[in-house]
Amino acid sequence: MKSTRFSGTILRGLLAGGALCMAFSLTASGQVQTTTKTTPEGAPTRSVKVERGTVVYVSGNSCVIKAEDGTLRHFDNVPESTTVTVDGKQLNIHQIQPGMIIERQTVTTTTPKMITTIKTVSGTVWFVSPPNSVILTMENGKNQEFKIPKGQKFMVNGQETDAFGLKKGMKVDAQQVIEQPATVVAQEIKRTGVMPPPPPAPKPDVPILILVLAPAPAPAPVETAAAEPAPTALPKTASELPLIGLLGLLFCGVSLATMAIRGTISRLAIPRG
Repeated sequence: MKSTRFSGTILRGLLAGGALCMAFSLTASGQVQTTTKTTPEGAPTRSVKVERGTVVYVSGNSCVIKAEDGTLRHFDNVPESTTVTVDGKQLNIHQIQPGMIIERQTVTTTTPKMITTIKTVSGTVWFVSPPNSVILTMENGKNQEFKIPKGQKFMVNGQETDAFGLKKGMKVDAQQVIEQPATVVAQEIKRTGVMPPPPPAPKPDVPILILVLAPAPAPAPVETAAAEPAPTALPKTASELPLIGLLGLLFCGVSLATMAIRGTISRLAIPRG
């Protein structure tokens, strides 16, 4: 909403003679002064937008970040003044590394305000054509024409009057007050990061192969193998017939030897005649 309030106010001015139209804010004669002030008109509103991504590539002042939705975003010519807070430290583009998770918070604060523009002018009424316009003689001696809006009131010598109450020669201090609502938006960006997570631990059911290097065992001393005792009995490998035959031959030999010995003894025993 835009409202215009006047206390001895003239909305717009025209250069005397009507040859050149001029807005009231122009100061060709140096007699119109403009001031502006801004005042809050309500409680500010605050919104926070959070964006997260994982650094996948860094080179020089450029990096590529993979967003949570899977899209890749390339940031080129990142200034060194842009930092990320990681574990309380400020890291620039040359200190971040792949695998880092970066979060950017954009805090937007919207504050409703009222902008008030005040324009003032002083002059002496030279000609008035109520209720449409008035020509004032400015302090520099030049005449300037102003259009009079509907319902305009003027203050003359501390008294309020309308366009029909203006007379030639009256000195007026005109003031225009324009109030216009506006919205002031301020943004603050915060960047935080988390170092790459450690590799996951193996599952309990997955065997873990551990290699232990042990020294080679010393060679065992060489011992002389003990002789095996002779068997007490020969194994029975054949029948008894050859043994019986051998015993028969042995007995025959013994008999023959006995007979020979006896014959020899008999011959030795016979006396020689």
